[in-house]
Amino acid sequence: MTRIKVLVVDDSAVVRQVVTGLLDEDPDIEVIAACADPILAIARMKVQWPDVIVLDVEMPRMDGITFLKKIMAERPTPVVICSTLALSGAKTSIEALAAGAVAIITKPTLGLKQFLVDASDDLVTAVKSAAKANVKKYQPVVAREKNTADVIMSAADKHTAMIQTTERVVALGTSTGGTQALEVVLTSLPRVTPGIVIVQHMPEKFTAEFANRLNGLCKIEVKEAQNNDRVIPGRALIAPGGKHMLLRRTGAQYYVEVMDGPLVNRHRPSVDVLFRSVAKCAGANSLGVIMTGMGDDGAAGLMEMRTAGAHTLAQDEESCVVFGMPKEAIKRGGVERVVPLTAIGREILQQLRI
Repeated sequence: MTRIKVLVVDDSAVVRQVVTGLLDEDPDIEVIAACADPILAIARMKVQWPDVIVLDVEMPRMDGITFLKKIMAERPTPVVICSTLALSGAKTSIEALAAGAVAIITKPTLGLKQFLVDASDDLVTAVKSAAKANVKKYQPVVAREKNTADVIMSAADKHTAMIQTTERVVALGTSTGGTQALEVVLTSLPRVTPGIVIVQHMPEKFTAEFANRLNGLCKIEVKEAQNNDRVIPGRALIAPGGKHMLLRRTGAQYYVEVMDGPLVNRHRPSVDVLFRSVAKCAGANSLGVIMTGMGDDGAAGLMEMRTAGAHTLAQDEESCVVFGMPKEAIKRGGVERVVPLTAIGREILQQLRI
């Protein structure tokens, strides 16, 4: 099997040395070069192009975001951001994800060498995940016990969801590649759109900035969900990083509950938790959409939504950065229709007869 060729770009000699050593220890990875800034990296890439780039943000001569945008415009390549700025400012991380980065590793300003050693599994997993990303079309999983949505709430039964109501709910679940995919979908929607609830796998503190950015681009309101926020037409609520989000109902009105809890499918927020709650509270009054992402989070929940009478969609392989989540949902029978990314917005309006 061909080893993943990695280029490390960081102005810190310590980081270059430690990251190179950690990655080279893995038999599936080969660090082909470690450069002190993007200008040197560009020259090195003319000799050999990497499969994955591990990139700092704050560097001399050219910053990492500018370099990332240049790479994605000229020859899209999976990029893992590894930066202290990702820790100090979520805005930088959102900008990197919007520019095409597929994963973020935040590093502290103190105790850097020991942190990189401690985070070696995360770094290796991020690089391997990035190598599988289809960036031409358009984060790390920590090995822990894999809980199901049962740890948060019981499954719906056929009598749970209210049958008659004029309110409709759209539930979207996505992971790797989802920041760009959600922008495509949400910016295509008019103001008169059913209430939307979203889980995007993203670390704590990043989701608020991500929601703010989308809110500035979209006709609909986009915000990071807070406990008891109403799910209303023309509004999209994004689950906060580090919290689960569930749909709840009072009479004919829907709202969200934001809560702590165990990881589900190794994620918090989890798509399965959201989808199960939608199946339980909205049933046939809902539409479930599973989009680009690695793993199987959301596959079981989407099946529960379909069983409860909801319409369900999956993003097609051609337009996914990673086809893992949609593929697993299709395999389990939870998907009613498979559509390209650019058609999802139209399908939302058609399926719910807007």
